[in-house]
Amino acid sequence: MTPDPHARTAFKVSSSVARPAAESAERPQPLLRRRKPRRLALAAVVAAVVVAGLAVSLARPGGDAQEGPAGVTDVTSVAAHPNQSPPRELIAAGRSAVSAYYTKKLVRLPNGNATGTYEWRLLNTATERYEKADWAWLDVAPEMQTAAVLERDLPVDRIGLLNLATGKVQRWIMVDRSVGSVQFSPDGKRLLATTYRLNPDGLFKDASYKLNGKSVPGPKQSRTGFYVIDVASGKADFTESPAKKNKVIPVGGRQDFHWSRDGKLVWEPGNDKMGKIYYGVTGKRMPAPDTETRLPYPETVLSPDGNLVTGAFVGKGDEIVSEIRNAKTGKRAAVIPGQQLLAWADNSHLIVWRCAPERCSPGGGEFRNQLLLVGLDGKVTPLSGFRTANLHDEGRWFPVLTLR
Repeated sequence: MTPDPHARTAFKVSSSVARPAAESAERPQPLLRRRKPRRLALAAVVAAVVVAGLAVSLARPGGDAQEGPAGVTDVTSVAAHPNQSPPRELIAAGRSAVSAYYTKKLVRLPNGNATGTYEWRLLNTATERYEKADWAWLDVAPEMQTAAVLERDLPVDRIGLLNLATGKVQRWIMVDRSVGSVQFSPDGKRLLATTYRLNPDGLFKDASYKLNGKSVPGPKQSRTGFYVIDVASGKADFTESPAKKNKVIPVGGRQDFHWSRDGKLVWEPGNDKMGKIYYGVTGKRMPAPDTETRLPYPETVLSPDGNLVTGAFVGKGDEIVSEIRNAKTGKRAAVIPGQQLLAWADNSHLIVWRCAPERCSPGGGEFRNQLLLVGLDGKVTPLSGFRTANLHDEGRWFPVLTLR
């Protein structure tokens, strides 16, 4: 989500305004990795955390040995529009689709405050076109029939359940404490809504700080807790969990909770070795699930059959490639084109970001990238057109990838 994350990049005057964009709304997008002289640079496209020790080695002794990919087949149900950026029509491959995308802009307010806003385009499943959606926040459920939406002027006291075919809200879920984000569980049966006293994307004059020698409005931490909501009944259970003043990250106002990959726990960004702090749905601190501690990076994505995991950017020189590893042995299974591996289309194909090879340089060309469908055999199919090379351009779009 949910948009990819969902994932974060700062508005020009904020250090941590964010929206995760994820395959099924459970993880933040990874960072772009920059080449050291002549390598791709680590640049925050939509990243949640930068903490030493996040990368936990998956490989065992001898883990650099190659294991060839097996069972590479042609992916089905591909909808590609390589001449469109931002896209106007459905982009999808196999099990994953771009259910929505957003752009970001800074809105200055008369009183010296400001707010970071998200401008959404949501898929109309009847027309298979993306339509402007005037919501402050949204997430799309697996199977892409329903979106959870929040109205403008966060935080708000109700959550809408919107039909993607009609664009109409079918039902509202009322809450006693105002929410600033919402995310479907991996099975789509529950919602995780983080609650706030203030707009989590707000920037306030009385929290100003110096940026490039100028005083700019800053964020305030106001998180109060989270709801776990049963979608069918609307029953909402609240857990108090205020913003932690001594947190290292994130430093901004948004401190959303997210679902674990299996939907049994929730987590928030933290400074432990996993980069995540886990809790039960009632708020009790829990150890990281074993399946997640064995993954190499917080943004790692498992293949549908659980046999493969996405790995790091491993390009050298002019190579723009990332690795795929065996989930059990940690050994490298393949090296594929791409700098940011977002979602699996099937067990042998992924949806990735890759910059234009002829312009991919640390000077800025690395940000001119497009969505590709890439097979473990290295075959590449463009899915979208190229985004603008300006990382801070308000027209730069970020996809939300959802299981369909």
